[in-house]
Amino acid sequence: MTRDSAIQHATEQYDSGRFLDDLQRRVAFRTESQEADSGERLRAYLSDEITPTLTQWGFTCRIAENPVAGAGPFLIAHRHEDDALPTVLSYGHGDVVRGYDAQWGEGLAPWRVTVDGERWYGRGTADNKGQHSINLAALKAVLDTRDGKLGFNLKLLFETGEEVGSPGLHELCAQLHDELAADVLIASDGPRLSARRPTVFLGSRGLVNFRLDVKLRDGGHHSGNWGGLLRNPGVVLANAIASMVDTNGRVMIEGLRPPPMPDAVRRALAGLTVGGNPGEPAVDADYGEPGLTPAERVFGWNSLEVLAFRTGNPEKPVNAIPPHAFAHLQIRFVVGTDWLNLEQIVRRHLDEHGFGMVEIDVERGVPATRVDPDNPWVQWALRSLQQTTGKQPVLLPNLGGTLPNDVFADVLGMPTLWVPHSYPGCSQHAPDEHLLGPVVREGLRIMSGLFWDLGVRDADAPNSAAALPTQRRQGVPS
Repeated sequence: MTRDSAIQHATEQYDSGRFLDDLQRRVAFRTESQEADSGERLRAYLSDEITPTLTQWGFTCRIAENPVAGAGPFLIAHRHEDDALPTVLSYGHGDVVRGYDAQWGEGLAPWRVTVDGERWYGRGTADNKGQHSINLAALKAVLDTRDGKLGFNLKLLFETGEEVGSPGLHELCAQLHDELAADVLIASDGPRLSARRPTVFLGSRGLVNFRLDVKLRDGGHHSGNWGGLLRNPGVVLANAIASMVDTNGRVMIEGLRPPPMPDAVRRALAGLTVGGNPGEPAVDADYGEPGLTPAERVFGWNSLEVLAFRTGNPEKPVNAIPPHAFAHLQIRFVVGTDWLNLEQIVRRHLDEHGFGMVEIDVERGVPATRVDPDNPWVQWALRSLQQTTGKQPVLLPNLGGTLPNDVFADVLGMPTLWVPHSYPGCSQHAPDEHLLGPVVREGLRIMSGLFWDLGVRDADAPNSAAALPTQRRQGVPS
């Protein structure tokens, strides 16, 4: 009954093909949450696939209806061993984006796993069925090695609407705050920094999408007769955007720039290389905030992007001054940004720069989250990954993208550790989505080691959970 035995049990699941069989079965569930008729398939994934597995392992499971009418259900599972043990919450999502069946490469299909060399193709392999399947298999390895015990209490939360914005997740977690309380979240989603580098990230950048409109008149007017006399909405909007973000990508609105980067964040990002892997675009070294490394720009700073811009008729342009122009913009931001007042901040900036005719429409945003890299849970996890892999893991204070991590960090109030098992070139959300076999195998070893260390009670052991903060050791509420 040793750590190495648990890791070997997890590795055998990969080497024997049992893990691939489990993933094949799960990918076959066509759980496209973007489709209006997906409700029964989403429910079946939880009730027919995940619940029987967890019940067999000693979990108490129930399907929870979504507080948002028409949105997909949740699965809540508990395995409580002792009030004195640490309690962990883990999370996954069973829904996927649309399959786009006809767009996959020759011999590939979204609803089956096709192994081609190191690549395991199939919808949900990277996002998120493959990732939560790795974690489940690692839990089974620890259970088998510890004679049916984990050595900690575990709560699992699966949703079926992450790909459509996680409707109802915030409400559910607020309603079930005490039931879902835990000492730490340990979950997997998103990519590693690169395929060969084990990674831990501690939160995610926030996100707000907004639209700018310039509506000056009804109908177009001949550019020869009226050019130079009528204000062109495309020119106005282009200049308005240029006042917000310069040609090198520097955010020019002071209120949308983050506070100074904390020293702990800067230390964590020191020496990290972003990009440069096969299939990835080359990083523009002179784009973004001056004085920052590429890693600091994407993981420690804010970016303002133009997602779409339209004026006139781009498909069939005519010699006329258009009446209307609009653009869709997005800001990705780190902790400390005044994102809740984005509309007022942008409005004030535009008015001060003479763009009062530009209208703003702001969508609902997602907050940024970030655990202090010096948090004891973080250092514990890094030691565990290094012991398992023999590699120095990458520590990202937050993901460059966005996850519903604020639910766990803010609503439930716990530190959040994400250990991803995908990589940047996985074609997530696109045709030919895939996992890499070597990353799967390493992920199984990493997670079985991590879960084993949670159950170590020797305070002198380097990865013991005994010395970690455990303020929420609740069991299942009566």
